[in-house]
Amino acid sequence: MAKGNGQLTARGLAALATGEWANDSATHGAGVLQARKLASGAIGFYYRYTGPNRKQDRLSLGSTLSLAEARAAATALARRYQAGDRDLRAALEAEEAEAARTRALAEAKVQVASQSTLGALLDAYVDGLLTTGKISARGVQNAVLLHIKKPFPLLWNRPAAEIELDDLITIVARLVKLKKLREAGKIRSYLRAAYAAAIRAKQDATAPDALRALNLSRNPAQDLATIDSGTPRERALSVAELRAYWARIAAMPDAHGALLRFHLLTGAQRIAQLARLMASDWDVDHRSVRILDIKGRRRRGRVHVVPVIAEAQADLARMQAATDDAEAEPADKRAEKKAKFLFSVTGGNAAVTYDVFRNALDRVVSDMASANELEGPAFTPGDLRRTVETRLAALGYTEEVRGHLQSHGLSGVQKRHYNMYEYDAEKRAAINALYALITGVGADVIDLRQRAVAMG
Repeated sequence: MAKGNGQLTARGLAALATGEWANDSATHGAGVLQARKLASGAIGFYYRYTGPNRKQDRLSLGSTLSLAEARAAATALARRYQAGDRDLRAALEAEEAEAARTRALAEAKVQVASQSTLGALLDAYVDGLLTTGKISARGVQNAVLLHIKKPFPLLWNRPAAEIELDDLITIVARLVKLKKLREAGKIRSYLRAAYAAAIRAKQDATAPDALRALNLSRNPAQDLATIDSGTPRERALSVAELRAYWARIAAMPDAHGALLRFHLLTGAQRIAQLARLMASDWDVDHRSVRILDIKGRRRRGRVHVVPVIAEAQADLARMQAATDDAEAEPADKRAEKKAKFLFSVTGGNAAVTYDVFRNALDRVVSDMASANELEGPAFTPGDLRRTVETRLAALGYTEEVRGHLQSHGLSGVQKRHYNMYEYDAEKRAAINALYALITGVGADVIDLRQRAVAMG
């Protein structure tokens, strides 16, 4: 039983016996503030009112309130009660349920946002490339990790829908400042393609679920300007420069020398394609390597067979025998390992990256510059590729033969499906002519008319 309806006081509350109730003064029809001494010694406050069924109900206000706070809470409930909320308990439970639903929605949005980050977008994009068998997928994955995730962890974890153009410019600008214009252009393309794929996935039933779940409708990378790497290079080494280059790399006894020689003696193939050469791509009977050309929008690489002359085969063996990063291993352990990659300076344990190749080349170019062996500016792998085509053209090899050797200009339907060994004799002759030229012996032009008669 509660003590009368006098004004509750702090002293009076302190004097309550455990379990004893006390009522505050109240206005008729407005409910009443009640207090009770709990077993813990704390004072529990309650608001008691008459419900719509004429039964008394009591709402707990808590046991951590001061008397003033409890009185204010009871007054607020009394106002609601007098204003028409006769079933306060039901009204409060409904409000709490709505508040809980609102909190759950907010938490769900936060959860979705945390899972729909720029990193999640790029991961889903790469997974899509892997699933469809795109050979470039691993390269995209490595570039995204190296140039976005590692240097920009905050952007990586930001919701993809909140990313702005300025954020993406920061990513690309970093590479531009590092003078890595080619990589900057690639990253720009990957960002644009990832956002475009996620937007397209909303209407494409065949798209990966992970892309569709991102629910993106805006592509902030759409307006990223293309990266201008300057005027197109037209550098082609003179015969004297090419011979000087060959003389230097021919004198290099290590795997890096073999790397540079193999590159030149296979027609200066693209570094990325040589880096994908596996042991299974070497045809010992035909003395050739099988390259998968994935340049452009091909879903599957086009088979490109490159003849390997005896001199290049020796360099291939030298690369497989290299132990640059495995000297700490016992010889018997190294012997147990079979070479996996052909274009390697680590005995086939790892493929050569563009940077490894470029560093080896740049050292040679620097030495040539110091010895006044250059007639023009320093040259790049791309310049060597252009040089090979230029010199073969000067020797009389047709554009078609050069295209088949370097795998370019073969976009027609007939050319896409040509026999992989077609033009083998012409390609092999062209490489032999190149070798004769760089060694200073001279070079002969293949007589295509005689070959046609012989085949007739």
